Amino acid sequence: MSKAAAQPVTAHLRELRGRIIKAGAAVLVGTVLAFIYRGPIFDLIIAPYEQVAADRALVFFRPTEAFTLFMRLSLFAGFVFASPVVLWQLWAFVAPALSKREKRVVIPIVVALTVLFLAGITFGYWSLERGLGFLIDFGGEDLAPVIGGDYYLSFALRFLLVFGIGFEFPVFLYAMALMGMVGWRRLASGRRWAVLIIVTVGAVATPSGDPLTLLLLSIPLYILYEATIWIVRFTVRR
Repeated sequence: MSKAAAQPVTAHLRELRGRIIKAGAAVLVGTVLAFIYRGPIFDLIIAPYEQVAADRALVFFRPTEAFTLFMRLSLFAGFVFASPVVLWQLWAFVAPALSKREKRVVIPIVVALTVLFLAGITFGYWSLERGLGFLIDFGGEDLAPVIGGDYYLSFALRFLLVFGIGFEFPVFLYAMALMGMVGWRRLASGRRWAVLIIVTVGAVATPSGDPLTLLLLSIPLYILYEATIWIVRFTVRR
């Protein structure tokens, strides 16, 4: 490789390194802030549990578990707080290589991914209380819940992430339609397969696998699937 050809590659690598450092610094700052305000953040996370088991506090079984729990929570919240900066650094690195036409496609897709992810997290938070209520009440009077804080945190975060990521699948279907891989007729004729895939993936992905949580996840995902069919039909021309 000639020196002239190597210079652009070196410049790109240098810029990428700078973007990664800035994104990492944002995550570090976000994590520190989250650790400082870990009390209110944890209260928000455990609120659904307290609604269904107010007389049963979460417990920890090892001396280090409480500290580990708050560190994990702070790291997760730090990523959430820093996500706008991380996304901006990613966009600033990629955008110069995109044409105006590509930017007109990419920007709405990124916005849709963000909005749907937040919508999924919000709906998942609402569903978490219902799912916990179903599972805890299932024990009846014979079984009393004794739930570790570390286990609950893992359960709740996975629960929310499954809903957040699940709500994004219409965007990927739409992107496939833009690339000509599927059309609205094919999506419409594949409704039965869509239901099967939604239910199967939901049963595997949800941390509890109970029928109520599966129903709470599957219904909005199928509604989003139907909405995608209509959006593709009227906006994608092939």
